[in-house]
Amino acid sequence: MTGANQEIVKTRRDAALAVGDEAPDFEAKDTKGESFRLSDYRGKKNIVLYFYPGDFTPVCTREACGFRDLYEELRGNDTEVIGVSSDTEASHRDFAARHHLPFPLVSDPEKAIVRLYGAEGSIFGLLERTKRLTFVIDKKGRISRIFSAELRAGVHLNGVKEALATLR
Repeated sequence: MTGANQEIVKTRRDAALAVGDEAPDFEAKDTKGESFRLSDYRGKKNIVLYFYPGDFTPVCTREACGFRDLYEELRGNDTEVIGVSSDTEASHRDFAARHHLPFPLVSDPEKAIVRLYGAEGSIFGLLERTKRLTFVIDKKGRISRIFSAELRAGVHLNGVKEALATLR
């Protein structure tokens, strides 16, 4: 593996998330206002957990719509997609409705999940935001692949397809 596929993600507590690690569990509200827990999928489905800076921005919209367009194929391979940003539940509902997103978006306004997965970032060290970071998590709850490419949604989409092909 090269480039973004080898990335080790540093978290605030100076630990690192890497391929092979157990994916940290979390609980949050999804776009329907329902409680979502990552561990509920363990043993049942692979997970594509993607972090993105914000609803309605150009690259984030391309990425979300790309996962939307792949969604039936992913579901057919026992895979669920979950998007996470610090936007509000209301913003997520509007974003999901406008772009017909069939998968849950999780609101993380306090950035607890973002920190847990090392997806904190900033623009020129000034404006805090969520990094574009995607984790492919296998049915056992282990991180199978990690993708990081801030301005290229295609890296995440193509990487997910390749990674899931190896999990079949």
